[in-house]
Amino acid sequence: MSDLVSRTRDFVRASVLPLDDEHDGDIEAAGGDDLRVRLQALAREAGVFAPHAPVDCGGQGLGMVDRSAAFEEAGYSLFGPLATGIAAPDEGNVHLLAHVATEAQRATYLQPLARGEVRSAFAMTEPAPGAGSDPSALLTRATKVDGGWVVNGRKWFITGADGAGFFITMARTSGEPGDGGGATMFLMPGETEGLEVVRHVGTVDRSMVGGHCEVSFTDAFVPDSEVLGGVDEGFRYAQVRLGPARMTHVMRWTGAARRAHEVAVRHVAGRELFGSRLADLGMVQQMIADNEIDLAATRALLRVACEELDAGERASKSTSIAKTFAGEALHRVVDRATQMCGGMGVSTELPVARIAREIRPFRIYDGPSEVHRWSLAKRAVRAAEKELA
Repeated sequence: MSDLVSRTRDFVRASVLPLDDEHDGDIEAAGGDDLRVRLQALAREAGVFAPHAPVDCGGQGLGMVDRSAAFEEAGYSLFGPLATGIAAPDEGNVHLLAHVATEAQRATYLQPLARGEVRSAFAMTEPAPGAGSDPSALLTRATKVDGGWVVNGRKWFITGADGAGFFITMARTSGEPGDGGGATMFLMPGETEGLEVVRHVGTVDRSMVGGHCEVSFTDAFVPDSEVLGGVDEGFRYAQVRLGPARMTHVMRWTGAARRAHEVAVRHVAGRELFGSRLADLGMVQQMIADNEIDLAATRALLRVACEELDAGERASKSTSIAKTFAGEALHRVVDRATQMCGGMGVSTELPVARIAREIRPFRIYDGPSEVHRWSLAKRAVRAAEKELA
């Protein structure tokens, strides 16, 4: 694994980071999907493309622990995950399809996605009062018809939707909003009649190709063969994706936060103020030390969760802990880096400001910190009640 990590580091810093810096982390300004295709071709030549993908799809089939360091190195550049084929939502969809898809679905969807021939989207989040942090509020509905299903509904904040080759769409097939079950996942090609990418939802981040979009489904037909997993089992199968996807987010954003930290340390080591280097001031040294602690603690919690996932455990508690801590700790790292760099830290002269811009949503997507805390507290209280009983 050390060879993969070093090759990923070399590739990202030589071929990807200069473009990230030139375009201030704006993927569309840098070339959008055309850039993705070019960078992924270079990543294949360097032998660092899609290490998480199944071996029969051209990947290395790495488990969660083994992929962590390579994913962190890819995340050192905001464009690095896209270049190496490990960006969200494609990386999470590869993981889901590898575990759930039929052989025919693997050939049609997984293999092209793992090879970088298409992009994908995962369509679950809906405008209020629909599914968001509470998936059971799902409103989009699929109605059974002869030979398949007809999907109607509306989604938004669907990452990568513009230009996606296919969608994994969550729709209600039984029950009512608020019920804990009754959802099904459907595989829908991007050109499906009745599926429309309505608009881009404007967000602060700019490094995700395909944007974050509103998508509508109007009598969109899906044949029975494109049901992913079992009917009414969508929420259960979604857990196959969500825990690992949260941890790969942590891996990638650790790389970005580390870059901000390293840039800040170099800055204070060379900047003199009031007769001494900034790096010699106690207040600055405390910020440097706190960043080192937050980065190390993030990796430690990440490893615990990844070991559980590799062992086949659901790891709900450990992934919630790691995701919540990392979202806040990595934000602290980048915020301290901004402060250490002063005016340069909020300028485009250094990468720190754009990393701060891009990392802020991490505390919201894949479950806001507050929702994870609520879940952890409920789990602890249930355990206490069980003991008392």
